[in-house]
Amino acid sequence: MNIWNRKFNALVIVLIFSASTVTFNACSDDDDNISSDSDESTSGNTISFTLTDTGQDVFYYADGNEISAPSESDDFYGQDAQFTGISSSFTDNGDGTVTDNNTGLMWQQTPDYSRYNYYDAFDYVDELEIGGYTDWRLPTIKELYSLLNSNGELDATNTSNSQPYLYDEYFDFEYDANIPYAGAYWSSTKYVKGGLQTEGIEGAFGFNFADGHIKSYETGLYFDGSFGVNDPGSFIRAVRGQENVYGINDFTDNGDETVTDNATGLMWQQVDDGNAYNWTDALAYAKNSQLAGYSDWRLPNTKELQSIVDYEKTTIPAIDETYFTCTDSDSWFWTSTTQGDFKYTACYIAFGYAYSRENSSATEYYDWHGAGAQRSDPKTGDPEDYLLESDNADDLIRIENYVRLVRDVN
Repeated sequence: MNIWNRKFNALVIVLIFSASTVTFNACSDDDDNISSDSDESTSGNTISFTLTDTGQDVFYYADGNEISAPSESDDFYGQDAQFTGISSSFTDNGDGTVTDNNTGLMWQQTPDYSRYNYYDAFDYVDELEIGGYTDWRLPTIKELYSLLNSNGELDATNTSNSQPYLYDEYFDFEYDANIPYAGAYWSSTKYVKGGLQTEGIEGAFGFNFADGHIKSYETGLYFDGSFGVNDPGSFIRAVRGQENVYGINDFTDNGDETVTDNATGLMWQQVDDGNAYNWTDALAYAKNSQLAGYSDWRLPNTKELQSIVDYEKTTIPAIDETYFTCTDSDSWFWTSTTQGDFKYTACYIAFGYAYSRENSSATEYYDWHGAGAQRSDPKTGDPEDYLLESDNADDLIRIENYVRLVRDVN
């Protein structure tokens, strides 16, 4: 069961910011993105999908050792801490709720620390009343990931030394006493690209605030709704606020091999260059790119890259192919974000299948965590150097992954 897996082991508020404006406009329930074609990107658009900074503020060498901030001429320039985005901003409402001042979403402050199977989770939020509000729901995976704090780090031997991947000065969090790394919280986002490790069992995405990964977890049911396998369940952090706003893209094809997401204010490389890089070389490639005449390209952080995942598409790659091309449909893409538990690794987003095998002795890999997962790979080296003996699900190691460049429109 993939929940035991360890990778290397309402107030809706509208805030006006100096850099961007958060607005909440109604969208139809089945709109995954709003798209258009244009000869050039438009500036001055209202930002409706506000991406906050990951919070990572430390620089790392490939082996995970901390380094001082690299200059632009140095190796390892361009990693997550190099670029500071919109700071996370929360308000403790004093009634068991927390408002995210950037997204306008209101969150359950304290979960009940009970595990629910996927379908019981919907019953739980339907019956929930906190702060006098009764319109709670399960968040989408993009909404849930907005709470990420990438300064997390898990010490499974002593959780008092651990920091969850969450702003725990506002949100309550407890580690599972028996399995500290099993800290996944459900989202409402189903995995629609096929079954996971148990043939025919449907999955749904969750974010693990204990170890900082997005993965699709088995719901326990077959696709026809019949009972399949026992599901150990995940936790719940409910949300309220306008739906179909946060996480909805608004793409424009700029006609110069770039695509602008007007919802986030980010410009993207339309087609990857067809090469797979280790993390060090990926940073260098981004730093030196002059794509479409721009010189300020960078490797995206985890929140930025996850923002363009298409979780509703039923085939790989998990991206809107009306606007983007993956030269390898079954590919993973690097982010600039170091993984907190194992700092010799960096995070990637799987736009192809997220392969694992049952244990380190198994020979066959399956789509274990779903296209759209966020996992991590060693930054450099040979995959054979990192093979560990494991009785649990063992993630495929690639090390050489693809790059999709990003830059700020303004």
